[in-house]
Amino acid sequence: MTAPPLRVMAVMGTRPDTIKMAPVVRALRAARPAIEPIVCVTAQHREMLDDVLELFGIVPEIDLDIMTAVQSLTDITTRVLIGMERALAEAQPDVVLVHGDTTTSTAAALAAFYRKIPVGHVEAGLRTSTIAEPYPEEANRRLTGVLTRFHFAPTAEAKKNLLAERIDDAYVLVTGNTVIDAFLATERRVRESALATPALDGLDPERPLIFVTAHRRENHDQIGEIARAIGTIAGFPERPQILWPVHPSPMVRPIVHAALGSTPGVRLVEPLNYAETVAAVARSRFVLTDSGGLQEEAPTLGRPVLVMRRETERPEGLAAGTLRLIGAEYENIVEETRRLLTDQALYARMSHASNPYGDGRAAERIVAGLLHVLRGGPAPEAFVVRSVK
Repeated sequence: MTAPPLRVMAVMGTRPDTIKMAPVVRALRAARPAIEPIVCVTAQHREMLDDVLELFGIVPEIDLDIMTAVQSLTDITTRVLIGMERALAEAQPDVVLVHGDTTTSTAAALAAFYRKIPVGHVEAGLRTSTIAEPYPEEANRRLTGVLTRFHFAPTAEAKKNLLAERIDDAYVLVTGNTVIDAFLATERRVRESALATPALDGLDPERPLIFVTAHRRENHDQIGEIARAIGTIAGFPERPQILWPVHPSPMVRPIVHAALGSTPGVRLVEPLNYAETVAAVARSRFVLTDSGGLQEEAPTLGRPVLVMRRETERPEGLAAGTLRLIGAEYENIVEETRRLLTDQALYARMSHASNPYGDGRAAERIVAGLLHVLRGGPAPEAFVVRSVK
């Protein structure tokens, strides 16, 4: 007798987790009829989420549409829990997949746990040394890990973290990170189809481009320092060009525009869609960021990353040499950026290091892992570290 399709619900709510779950949705759909995929979005971030859904051609079966103009973490958690309770009762999935460290992921995992539905955690096992940084993401991913049955760890280091927390080895699979799947597919699409990237129009190809992002809550008090550092960097003799898509947060946007709005060499733009972001990273010499995903994405194209944080949940990049942790203080940002612009040996080491985060097949391994454990399918192939070309 043929087993019924495995009903797998993929839940996402923000731009970052949707980018990283999009390859999983594609792999779930490719596995039909063995799998019946159900896409559920919470719309924790409405507009930015919709742009990514359109880019990857995803039309959700369920849209909780929880976003309001002003929303606290408690508001988001409560609305996701209530919405997911109804969605799970209607859809009756066999497994719920959540991603990473968002409030959507933790609340959705808790809702599934309450209904005794197994949770699969994509990008499981990332850890920093303190639950307070990054905030609230570190707490979110730890809480989600406790509620999870199937742990899809992006790296061997992430698996080691899970085993140290006494997670059963049988339920941990190292897959690589799905963000690399998404990044490589989008970079190829941008390159082959010449998608419009107006943020890059008019930049001087002879001058180095530094791609900047900064928005994390733990850096809100430092945004003025970061902006001041960028203003100094723009005046370096190497004449770097700065492209900074400014986060709309009232703790970021007005400070950055007040400090840098008329600074020569600094281009402040609205948040970019994902395809534009990929194109900007590809065009850049290196990246200066406090983001998590860019720490994995940029090295895929051989772009070094200076991380404006005191902690990172991605120590593999530090060990490989693709990342440098520099903090968010003015002096450190200026000095470390100067070094990477002028020290050709340092740049060569960082840009040619191996990328430990993925090979573009993480989503395939996740789906194969589910079918292997729950339907007796073949075991997924092992993930091997991909070298930067």
